[in-house]
Amino acid sequence: MSGPSAFRVDVLEGARIAVFSLKANRLRTVLTTLGIGIGVATLLAIVGIIQGLNTSFHQQLATFGANTMYVSKFPWMIKGDWWRYRNRKNFTLDQVQRLRTLAPFVTSMSPSVQRLADVAHGGEQMSTVRIQGVTHEYLNISGYEVTGGRFLTEADDTTTRPVAVLGADVVDGLFPGVNPVGQTIRIENRTFQVVGTLSRKGKMVGESLDLIVFIPFKTFYSSFGNRRGFEIAMAVEDASQVRAAEDQLVGILRRVRSTPPGVDDDFSINRPEAMAQTYEQLTGALYGVAVGVGLITLLVGGIGIMNIMLVSVRERTREIGVRRALGARKRTIVFQFLMEASSVSAVGGLLGTTVGLGTAKVVSLVTPLAADVQPMTVVAGVGFAALVGLLFGIWPAARAANLDPVEALRYE
Repeated sequence: MSGPSAFRVDVLEGARIAVFSLKANRLRTVLTTLGIGIGVATLLAIVGIIQGLNTSFHQQLATFGANTMYVSKFPWMIKGDWWRYRNRKNFTLDQVQRLRTLAPFVTSMSPSVQRLADVAHGGEQMSTVRIQGVTHEYLNISGYEVTGGRFLTEADDTTTRPVAVLGADVVDGLFPGVNPVGQTIRIENRTFQVVGTLSRKGKMVGESLDLIVFIPFKTFYSSFGNRRGFEIAMAVEDASQVRAAEDQLVGILRRVRSTPPGVDDDFSINRPEAMAQTYEQLTGALYGVAVGVGLITLLVGGIGIMNIMLVSVRERTREIGVRRALGARKRTIVFQFLMEASSVSAVGGLLGTTVGLGTAKVVSLVTPLAADVQPMTVVAGVGFAALVGLLFGIWPAARAANLDPVEALRYE
């Protein structure tokens, strides 16, 4: 027999003996499988959580609008020396008006200030609700949609009316099954009339964007004091104009803020796109750590497979000698031991995949962290596990195949 038929027989014979050997040494097989499984499970769980965070983050970031910018004395991502930003002067409403005049390319602009407070209606109460003071133009910037009633108007702000627009979580918490429009709520014992409700927006990095109440900007200050600084939210006509608009805004803001030449900017222009780039750098580093941990664990598992296979070769030296004396080819012996090593690794990979997916799912259920394991990640995990077994099984397989039949038969 020769050619493909002989090769197929060798493979089948090697596989049959490999399966028999694995069954005969179940404890050893289980322990070896666990080494690989732990590596794959660790890798998939961490990568799945990071992928879930990425998906959730970019979905929510898209709701801010690619055509928006937020001017503040603080950058969204502070990298050291935070006190330098804290010492910057707050913006004023006069500066907002001048900015509106000098930046006609900005289609919508609204000052925005916020704090956390308790909100109540009847016997229901919610804690740490975000109270945000804005003007009527904020709706065009924020990405929220009105689902009932109306949003804030210019008249609401100029007359400091005690009116409020509720986020979806606040509606669910204070008015279950009831239309809240026309009802009243209490924000720290101050009464506000509900004039509108908003569509659900979801979460951003685990924080709900719907646990929010919008009130007129000037009403916010008249109700809670004017010691808080505010940011300026704005939008341009199209996302393609954002970069050019940002460049123009730098010069305009330096003029409005009376920043002397040669002095650093005393403001920050924050864009969702820039935040996404910073976030991707952070998660890229986390990916590297996750892959590194997983690879090290798989490497340790691979070394374990190699050691156990070498022990197996020594224990079965006489068996190998008998088979070689009866005409077994070297490649049949090689296939047998490679099948044992790769089978253990593949089973460990499948076990690790199950545990890793389960861990990621449990984490997403009991914490705000989302999990999103892509199919290719699963395939790569199992495939790499099998490859580890194959590679670390080469040396033991070669040693087994190259044993001298006469010497092997003498082995006790």
